[in-house]
Amino acid sequence: MKKITLLLIVCLSFGSCNSSKGIKTKKSKTTKVSKHTSISRPSKTIERIINYAQTFEGTRYKYGGTTKRGMDCSGLVVVAFEKENIKLPRTTGDLKNTGEWIDVKNVKEGDLLFFATKKNNRNVNHVGIVTKSRPGFVEFIHSTSSKGVITSNLSERYWYQAYVQARRMM
Repeated sequence: MKKITLLLIVCLSFGSCNSSKGIKTKKSKTTKVSKHTSISRPSKTIERIINYAQTFEGTRYKYGGTTKRGMDCSGLVVVAFEKENIKLPRTTGDLKNTGEWIDVKNVKEGDLLFFATKKNNRNVNHVGIVTKSRPGFVEFIHSTSSKGVITSNLSERYWYQAYVQARRMM
């Protein structure tokens, strides 16, 4: 399964958010998480972060945007966490080095997913917030340059192939 995942990650990707052009992905130390983790409800703080991010659903994409008038992918993340007084770096490039690296099989609501969406390029340039997670299913909210703020599923071919890493901020 790891070989298949790695192969798919290396596959062809297309442009999307571009909040942090030219940022290269480095593997961080792996943090072990128990294989026997139980499915639990997200904390009230995480629920409020997700709910606030979802209020931007349908907002058009705007590079550098952080309001209902226009939002980029990292802007959505920063604004949603800031609503709960959690300060995060503004760019996707800085966010990808923040928090704790986690295996995609262990993502929970509120975790961040990072993607490389440019053709023939594995530089992280897109981020989204996990809104729902259970074994084999990960849904996330993000802002795309083509559709604005939307909710997508990691199992969608485009996002699965563009996926690079997941990180936990809290």
